[in-house]
Amino acid sequence: MASSSASATKELQRELENKANDLSKLQKGKSLLHALQNFLSFSSHAFLQTHGDHYNRMNIAKNHQVRKKYTIQLGENELVQKELDLLKEDANVYKLIGPVLVKQDLAEANANVRKRIEYISAELKRLDGTLQDLEEKQNSKKEAILKLQQRIQSLQAGKAKA
Repeated sequence: MASSSASATKELQRELENKANDLSKLQKGKSLLHALQNFLSFSSHAFLQTHGDHYNRMNIAKNHQVRKKYTIQLGENELVQKELDLLKEDANVYKLIGPVLVKQDLAEANANVRKRIEYISAELKRLDGTLQDLEEKQNSKKEAILKLQQRIQSLQAGKAKA
């Protein structure tokens, strides 16, 4: 009876060791699965950051195009303002409306050109602010991507050590 009790104990001990080994394998598998999930999460996040960065770069390019157009218009209007300043008060000023030249008062022409210059300058200032925001977003996305890459590299280095 003592031998059957000892063999039963040994059998239970073997089963317990097998279950412990199985549990250990499951835990290793879960940690590997968890690491893989983290990697995929980081990768998808990095992809979204990069994809968003593409639209950000497009917006920056569009902003530069519009800014260039306004800068040219500002230069043209400043040139017109200088020309109007050279005129005497009794000079004839004409404004092109469609295919027709319409006579305009010098003071009214000066006021219109000043308003256009103010409007264009305000738009340029607004575009500069928008450009600065876009560049800040782009820089923050670059930093986030770099942090993700470093984290992925550290996870891969941790796997290599294990």
